[in-house]
Amino acid sequence: MQDGNAIERPHSVAVDVPDGLQQPHHTRTFSTGSNSGFIDPFSEPSQYYGPATDIARASTRSKIGRTRTLSAVENRFNRPMVHEDDAFSKVHLQRRGSNDTLVNRRFFISDIDETLRDLLKNEDSDSNCQITIEDTGPKVLRVGTANSNGYRQTDIRGTYMLSNLLQELTIAKRFGRNQMVLDEARLNENPVKRLRRLISHSFWKNLTRQVGSGNVAEIAQDTKIDTPDGRIPRIYVPHDDPEQYEFYLEIARKNEAVGGARLDVRYLNEVIDPEYVKSINGTPGLLALATHKVPDGQGGITLEGYPYVVPGGRFNELYGWDSYMMALGLLKDGMLDLARGMVENFIYEIRHYGMILNANRSYYLGRSQPPFLTDFGIMVYEAMVEHAHQNEEDTEKSLQDAEYFLRRTFCAAICEYKTVWCCEPRLDKTTGLSCYHPQGVGIPPETESTHFTTLLTPYAKKHGVSIEEFYELYNNHTIVEPELDEYFLHDRAVRESGHDTSYRLEGICASLATVDLNALLYKYEVDIAKIIKEHFNDELVTENSVEHSAEWTKRAELRKERMDKYLWNEEEGIYFDYNLKLKKQHRYESVTTFWPMWAGCSSQEQAQLMVDKSLSKFEEFGGLVAGTLASRGRVGLERPSRQWDYPYGWAPQQILAWVGLDKYGFRGHTKRLCYRWLYLMTKAFVDYNGIVVEKYDVTTGTSPHKVDAEYGNQGADFKGVATEGFGWVNASFILGLTYLDVQGIRAIGAVTSPDVFFRKLKPWERASYGLRPCNEIVKSN
Repeated sequence: MQDGNAIERPHSVAVDVPDGLQQPHHTRTFSTGSNSGFIDPFSEPSQYYGPATDIARASTRSKIGRTRTLSAVENRFNRPMVHEDDAFSKVHLQRRGSNDTLVNRRFFISDIDETLRDLLKNEDSDSNCQITIEDTGPKVLRVGTANSNGYRQTDIRGTYMLSNLLQELTIAKRFGRNQMVLDEARLNENPVKRLRRLISHSFWKNLTRQVGSGNVAEIAQDTKIDTPDGRIPRIYVPHDDPEQYEFYLEIARKNEAVGGARLDVRYLNEVIDPEYVKSINGTPGLLALATHKVPDGQGGITLEGYPYVVPGGRFNELYGWDSYMMALGLLKDGMLDLARGMVENFIYEIRHYGMILNANRSYYLGRSQPPFLTDFGIMVYEAMVEHAHQNEEDTEKSLQDAEYFLRRTFCAAICEYKTVWCCEPRLDKTTGLSCYHPQGVGIPPETESTHFTTLLTPYAKKHGVSIEEFYELYNNHTIVEPELDEYFLHDRAVRESGHDTSYRLEGICASLATVDLNALLYKYEVDIAKIIKEHFNDELVTENSVEHSAEWTKRAELRKERMDKYLWNEEEGIYFDYNLKLKKQHRYESVTTFWPMWAGCSSQEQAQLMVDKSLSKFEEFGGLVAGTLASRGRVGLERPSRQWDYPYGWAPQQILAWVGLDKYGFRGHTKRLCYRWLYLMTKAFVDYNGIVVEKYDVTTGTSPHKVDAEYGNQGADFKGVATEGFGWVNASFILGLTYLDVQGIRAIGAVTSPDVFFRKLKPWERASYGLRPCNEIVKSN
């Protein structure tokens, strides 16, 4: 890289329009013979590296087939080591040069394994199986051209193209290929288009799970619990779902009969209380989700799970608010079945487990996550209706299915609202506001093994036992420590909030009426009122009640009044959480202040005050930061960094602020914030081997994916090629593009720093990004 604003990409492909990013259309093709079809150079891997392009399968009469004759040619052009008997290898590669042609080319890789070895040997100086700007190799590799059947050599140059080459070689090898013809366009593809394409074609697919008879043991495995019993694939089934129990039991019997993977199938107790949950923490397992009946291929019927998408990394289950955020991107990509599947699973969880769970593992029973079900259900319903109108043959039946889906979703949401969020222990009767307050006892088992070591060491010393012994004695109530009981109550509440962890919430979360939760519940109330009135003739009959819109409208009005009284700070132009014990605002500046705008709870005047007084506190070089530096305070050995604090930014915080600002007419601010976040994602993607991670340091444009807090980052630990990204970050990229104009998308494609891009805007263009016509201070890298 010569600077922070240019990619080493000799033949750039311009981004045209946002629609083109959503539905890419490419005309470049190559043929493998007279009987072959056309292959889009930007097609998904299963097509690009499929049979149609396999040199080994092609006829020798075709051009691509004739390249096999050179498959034994030794690739001597990329050997940095000097051999006494090889004069050519004494010529060392130069890092830069200007011998690139200006035509789109195709390369012939005669030996994928050998090319991979040469590429990594020359370029991967830190030996992490990635090629990044931190590697110190020559940044050039010689490969054969396809037009010469590999006889002539040409250079591939620069970090971006070489890292893309590494990715393509790795993918091709995983498809069983040992040779390939590779389009240069696939290596120098505009990074915005490339990332958009990878999310749609690969990342979502690799993050999708669907439980069936052939994979339940694999899906049930849990990498978070590293104990002998924790390593046994296990699934728990609700006590009132015997059909699923017999289904999984039969799978276990068949596996045992053929020597397959062991599967432990267990019923859950009818009463699921904290002591029961603690009692099964030693034998953790997957929790069953919704299934439906499908043909088994042999003339019978079997069960199949609804599909869902997991966040990625160590988070390999159905998560609560992650699922909603991911669905925003999935629906943009037309993946209605995945979005609907997650709602179906949530309906099942509410019915059988009492709530939408943190995730579907046994140790999460009793703990929920931020509630988004009503908006989630509306989004999926609207997509179902749109799909029904496109399906002319069965429109009426599809519309009826959509209405039935909407009814079931809102009946479940009403149940969740009344039995989880607006009753004890989560409802504070004095203020009428709700807080995160999950059930549970003991130490959360899913955390990293050393997560609580610093906290528990003084207690272990006090009782004269080791840390491991203290864990067992405390969890079994042999040792009683009320202070620890209080700490873990709040710790579980932090995890229920989804913001685990943050100094905003640590040690007090269960005593806070938070801005975020109450904004979400306001959204539930207005959504339920609207749907009852518009879809159910102002009367919705649920299993336990008859609901009318007026009572839900009243609930929303009361919540807004209470939020204005307890959470809103007119002087500061910000919402603060309210400490129910101390009876005062908890003055930690959090970007959740914009959630009421997303929910439509703020007045226009409040929204304007937040934009005028608070937005600048959170806007950093790469987007919105989770909380301010002033609120976080000093960090060090005794007070380590927390991942939901400064300087880190998270996709859901960006998304909710974008939607909220846009809803109140601040489209320019939305565009500016989108540009910052998408630039940061793209910069890391280009510089670091196609990386997409869980969170970013938004205060810097240099290595923003490197996070020195808690467990680090998810999505960074891969060899050769990133295959998943990270769920809600993938969605944020898709959604962010819809807010940007062509000018902004092109600038991100050229990896133009926000400082440079905003500075070069014409006076009349600045307003469209929420900037003043004259010079305005920008957040410098």
